[in-house]
Amino acid sequence: MAKKKSSMFECQHCGEQSLKWLGKCPSCGGWDSFIELSSEQQEVVKKVAKASAEVSKATPITQVEQDNITRFSTHNEEFDLVLGGGIVPGGLTLIGGSPGVGKSTLLLKIAGNLAKSGKKVLYVSGEESAGQIKMRATRLDANEDNLYLLSEISLEAIQDELLRQDYEIAIIDSIQTIYSDKLTSAPGSVSQVREITFELMRKAKESDIAMFIIGHITKDGSIAGPRVLEHMVDTVLYFEGESSKEIRMLRGFKNRFGSTSEIGIFEMTQNGLESAKDINRRFFDSTKAQSGSCLTVAVEGSRALILEVQALVTESTYPNPKRSATGFDTNRLNMLLALLEKKLDLPLNAYDVFINISGGIKVKESSCDLAIVAAIISSFRNRPISKESIFIGEVSLTGEIKDVYSMETRLREAGSQGITKAIIAQKPSIKTDIKCFEVDEVVKMLELF
Repeated sequence: MAKKKSSMFECQHCGEQSLKWLGKCPSCGGWDSFIELSSEQQEVVKKVAKASAEVSKATPITQVEQDNITRFSTHNEEFDLVLGGGIVPGGLTLIGGSPGVGKSTLLLKIAGNLAKSGKKVLYVSGEESAGQIKMRATRLDANEDNLYLLSEISLEAIQDELLRQDYEIAIIDSIQTIYSDKLTSAPGSVSQVREITFELMRKAKESDIAMFIIGHITKDGSIAGPRVLEHMVDTVLYFEGESSKEIRMLRGFKNRFGSTSEIGIFEMTQNGLESAKDINRRFFDSTKAQSGSCLTVAVEGSRALILEVQALVTESTYPNPKRSATGFDTNRLNMLLALLEKKLDLPLNAYDVFINISGGIKVKESSCDLAIVAAIISSFRNRPISKESIFIGEVSLTGEIKDVYSMETRLREAGSQGITKAIIAQKPSIKTDIKCFEVDEVVKMLELF
């Protein structure tokens, strides 16, 4: 009796697998996204699963030799900072970002830096011709003999080229444009992305080639393709920023060789993306004091940034007042507004409130709560706040103002930028030239205006 053929269905949005067809994906919620995999595609799935779940004999940890990770610099301070100190040979790095943010420009610049230092680099582009890349390389001053260009979308052709030369770094731009002859599905499909990433990972580990893969992102901000893609690579970086603004940020979301708390800040110039110099001056205006504007200090990794918090409070003409925040969590803004209504008796339920963090920065920590509160009160009462003062503190639901971490780093950075006063939850134990004012409750904020 012939063996019954097994069926497998896969979501083309997120890579979720099922033994039967489903109208709605239980993982990503996509409709009509499941397709049946061919026998070749099922073999790829089994091969990847087997490679990621290899069985080996357990060894006492005392008998295991520790790996000594060696790194080499990209000759770009910001990029090295996000990677954890430099490139690890054999490491597989995935870089995602929206179209036009500068992923290709950044990696071509890095490739030029590495080629200048004597490293042999292969830049593979599936979207542009070699002539187009040459034009950008001329602008970026990246024309080097050790930088090789390959305009190719076939995985097998790329693998052949990697065998011809002793490359130390390979850049794939982008993973969604490459296809393998082993599969019949179109480039960019879940099966193709999974197979190509697996083969590149195997090549990187076998030959100690540092691989960089550029990936497109979906409309919800995640890297297009299956979730297993992020699990297979060693490092996942996201390039953030708007194409209309000069400042771009590179954040680490996964790093097996370093910390994920660091960010790299770049500036788009005529010569491409450069490490931002004196970046703090770009995020705040130290000239004339205006109502609804105050300064705070946020910490991103080991870096302290002085940010300008802007608030606009106006009478609402709608039954439900508007609440809008750019660079700040809207849910947390609603919480702070409810707290101000209860503790300070401010009639904010009849006013529209708009919050903006200047410079395009997205604040993810709670240390800016006090600055948000101060900016809202300043705009509501039309009272300017001195540009020589900063507000640092977390506001709780009970109206208490709590201290935050890395206060020493924040005050040191504020002092270097000419700040003379700091409104904080409790006076620091360290000695500082900044005059600190202690405010432990939101009610006491009214005394400052």
